[in-house]
Amino acid sequence: MRLQMTRGMRLKEAKAYVADKLGVSVRDLSDSVVMQDVRSDFGIGRITELENECVGEPTAMEAKFNIAELLVLPINCVERFRGRVRSLDGDQGRAPS
Repeated sequence: MRLQMTRGMRLKEAKAYVADKLGVSVRDLSDSVVMQDVRSDFGIGRITELENECVGEPTAMEAKFNIAELLVLPINCVERFRGRVRSLDGDQGRAPS
């Protein structure tokens, strides 16, 4: 859906784009076993919370950052987070008022 909105892609094109970025076939996108491995390899999170509790697995926000980077795709919450961090970074050198 996000690629359809931000890039004007049709569903078939969006699936092909994601599959290409992940190095899998379009059919593999709906294969839960294949996608568990792909999600783990790329650090883009897992489907269930229980699986996310493994040491070293990305948190939900880390997964969103990884997805945005992997798919070269703007994700609103990631962009807002980056903006807030930049504004905090700019305040570091200033004396408190």
